[in-house]
Amino acid sequence: MDLALQLLFTGIGIGAVYALVALGFVLIFRATNVVNFAQGEFSMVAAYLMVVAVEAGLPYWAAFIVALLGMALLGVVFNLGVYYPLRHRTYLPVIIATIGASILLANSVLAIYGPQPQVLEGWFETPGIQVGPVYLDSQYLLIICVTICLVIFNFWFFEKTLLGKKLQATSQDKEMASLLGISVSTMIMITFIYSAVLGGLAGILVAPVLFVSIQMGSTIALKAFAATIIGGFGDVAGAIIGGLALGVIETFGAAYISVPYKDGFAFLVLVAFLIFRPQGIFGERVAEKA
Repeated sequence: MDLALQLLFTGIGIGAVYALVALGFVLIFRATNVVNFAQGEFSMVAAYLMVVAVEAGLPYWAAFIVALLGMALLGVVFNLGVYYPLRHRTYLPVIIATIGASILLANSVLAIYGPQPQVLEGWFETPGIQVGPVYLDSQYLLIICVTICLVIFNFWFFEKTLLGKKLQATSQDKEMASLLGISVSTMIMITFIYSAVLGGLAGILVAPVLFVSIQMGSTIALKAFAATIIGGFGDVAGAIIGGLALGVIETFGAAYISVPYKDGFAFLVLVAFLIFRPQGIFGERVAEKA
């Protein structure tokens, strides 16, 4: 029982990272009807920006702000350079462009910093606290707390603010939103910025737990993409629940079945959902007439 509680805490911590990146997938998909396969690279780039800023002598909090500002700028560049020129094309060229951008980002970082993984210290000097039989790692606690705060913020922002309602209107029907006087291009720009910052935040939070490496982005992105499908593609709550579920499943699978196949458990669950419930947990079946 003690081991199960410890694994549950660790799984929720890792799953929260997947949930943040999955949320970025969902936001961009709802705004543009395109899957951004560079979302994981946002996490990787932010982690490297954080490492560089800390090594440059900036205080940790200042390095954090610089890294997030860098991700906001990357979101602007990504929107203008990848999505905007292809906005009137079908979804396939845009998806291919995001894959190309993902490869470009990964290889650019590789060319600058090399293949050697980097180490980023955590936020707290205290490694964690013991609560009964469960050891609560301080970095996992931070990840969980930040995710909870962001879930609450997202609900408030999208349901209670005018800008949030404009973003929802744009995601539901761009033409109608434009007729109502909403600047669709501005809303999409804000979505890309927010998505890049979310992905970057996930990378910064998980960096002290994992080594900062070129491969970390693709690994996180694949799990987050699986989480969006399991939760119901395009559903915000589904992205959160799917991410948390995958983190718990792979943690328990590694502990009780096999560590080398840890990454495979998430995709086994994904295949099961694609076979038995392809619309995901919160998705609904859509019937189309030919």
